[in-house]
Amino acid sequence: MVMLKEYICTMSPEEKEYAAAYLNETDKDRPIKIAELKRWIVENDELDAPTDDFFLLRFLRASKFNVDKAKSKLRNYYKQRATVPEWYTDRNPCLPKLQELFDLGVLLPLRKLDNEGRMVVIVRAAAHNPSRHKMADMLKAALMVLDLALRDHESMTIHGVTAILDIGGMTYEHVFQLSLNVIKNLVHAWQDCYPVRIHALNFINSPRFVNVVLNIFRGFMKGKLKQRVHVYARGKLKLYETLPNYILPEEYDGTNGTINELIEYWKRAVENNSEWFAEQEKYKLTSIK
Repeated sequence: MVMLKEYICTMSPEEKEYAAAYLNETDKDRPIKIAELKRWIVENDELDAPTDDFFLLRFLRASKFNVDKAKSKLRNYYKQRATVPEWYTDRNPCLPKLQELFDLGVLLPLRKLDNEGRMVVIVRAAAHNPSRHKMADMLKAALMVLDLALRDHESMTIHGVTAILDIGGMTYEHVFQLSLNVIKNLVHAWQDCYPVRIHALNFINSPRFVNVVLNIFRGFMKGKLKQRVHVYARGKLKLYETLPNYILPEEYDGTNGTINELIEYWKRAVENNSEWFAEQEKYKLTSIK
């Protein structure tokens, strides 16, 4: 579902109650804050960004309707696109190098929500071949899927996301791709740029040597995000103990289809939106001071 330019609220009474309690969002304040953010963009010579209501609403929700924080997150969102172009430019789903990564399924949002209304995203961090695939291309493919999920699934903007980072099969070659700069930019994207609230980062199937890298990740995290990181060794976590098995794919002890079905679903979704990805690249921050 693609949101209309003008936001029409379709939240249930329960979702409205949740949004008011946890996001400071009300029917009265919503259009006022959207208009304020839109006016800031229009009057801002250094920022060319979309002004459709739902795009701006994502940043307001991620900032609990604090307009100044929403402005900062929105500016960071486009600043990172300017400073890390290898992740955000030339996002053509038909490029062979991206096709290979979509076929591997490096980031796969599940099609059903958890019991809290959150979207669950599986990140298969070691699915790619480090000798064949660049880290920048892997992250580009993953972020394309994330951008599409954020655009089309409003529940993700209301209730947030839980990430399952499956690092089973990770080798030293994978780790060597994670330079200090890559780690720093990834954490910055999670906590300061993307308009989504992260409730948990569950690292599963974790080999012992990865702990050194995860400690570096934690070093760049702020207190709240750091507390939401959970690391589980191989075989120590049964996901259905924390997530309902009816939302998980069979490979994760669930009953909701297979990983291959998720891969096909999101690959097709990305390919069907090639024009949208091309259009998004025209928006930018002209000054990165």
